[in-house]
Amino acid sequence: MREPVKTTYGGPMPDMSDPIAEAHRQWSLRWPEHADHMAAVTSVMRAQQLLLSRIEAVLKPYALTFAAYEALRLLAFTRTGTLPMGKMGTRLMVHPASVTNVIGRLEQRGLVGRGPSPDDRRVVLATITPAGRELAEEATLALNESGFGIAGLPAAQAAGITAALHPVRLAAGDLD
Repeated sequence: MREPVKTTYGGPMPDMSDPIAEAHRQWSLRWPEHADHMAAVTSVMRAQQLLLSRIEAVLKPYALTFAAYEALRLLAFTRTGTLPMGKMGTRLMVHPASVTNVIGRLEQRGLVGRGPSPDDRRVVLATITPAGRELAEEATLALNESGFGIAGLPAAQAAGITAALHPVRLAAGDLD
């Protein structure tokens, strides 16, 4: 039996069961100098879809999206449970409008309060409530137990993924 031909990224070629491998093959025929970059980006995007789906399934019983969970967890990590909305956007790496939207939904559920800063009334503060803190702890326990969707990966491989994506984040201007 013949060994399958390997692509530069290591996947089998041709493998019609893997759409990314097939896309890589097609790109290699037309734009070989871009095939590996296309496959890398497409692989990351697909992994993001898969992991977000798993995370959202774990959070569903808590009626939380991942964005809402991140906002609650961020507030729960602070000493006072309070952060300016602008700082939340920076730390969560999202647009301020997204923070406003998420905090608004959490506020409707009584998980977060929102109000002006006593020091500067132009600054809006978000504050986690006791119910929000309790929900953040419960959801965190569930996410930890689920291995954040990649429980089957050894910790060293998970750390390797983080390390491998660091240069991508640098190249995209995400880090200084």
